[in-house]
Amino acid sequence: MKKLSTREFVLLALLVAVLIVLAYVNIPQPAGLSITFNMIPVAIAAIAVGPVGGAIIGGAFGLISFLQCFGICGFSGMGAALVAVSPLLSFIQRFVPRLLDGLLLGFLYRFIHNKANAYVGCAVTGFMAAFLNTLFFMTALVWLFGSTEYMQNSMAGRGMLTYIVAAVGVNGAVEMLVSTVLTGAIGAALYKAGLIRN
Repeated sequence: MKKLSTREFVLLALLVAVLIVLAYVNIPQPAGLSITFNMIPVAIAAIAVGPVGGAIIGGAFGLISFLQCFGICGFSGMGAALVAVSPLLSFIQRFVPRLLDGLLLGFLYRFIHNKANAYVGCAVTGFMAAFLNTLFFMTALVWLFGSTEYMQNSMAGRGMLTYIVAAVGVNGAVEMLVSTVLTGAIGAALYKAGLIRN
């Protein structure tokens, strides 16, 4: 396992602080989900530190998301309902997808950064951060809780795919757009400032 430098530790600590602030900045949607921008610090960590940094900040995002089920660092109505069904499955559903997202983003950025300029590489990583977060989160939600009464009521007779598209259509589009633009700009600025070394 890669040994982190002091610079990387400081950056990861700052990104955890940003995650905590962003936990309170979300836009509730009717389906019980919220538009959130917590995947941006995950993408920045993956770009700056690699798979280890992405996994650490992804895991922090997942932990904060789980704590929101209990009203800590914000509140998730859907999370509260699902944690009442199974705290263990709720933890898995909220933590594992975010950890996996960060880990994969680190490998993705390593793959593309030599093939594109700094902005494009960071922007693609930002887009994939939001895309993978949505894909993994919703897949875990359906897989772990699809047969529960809460999810059956949320689906209201719609098929699983129709429910997912309806539930994350606006969320996913907004998150992917914002994450692409901001991660591209922030990552490129950090790269030009010499704070990201590839």
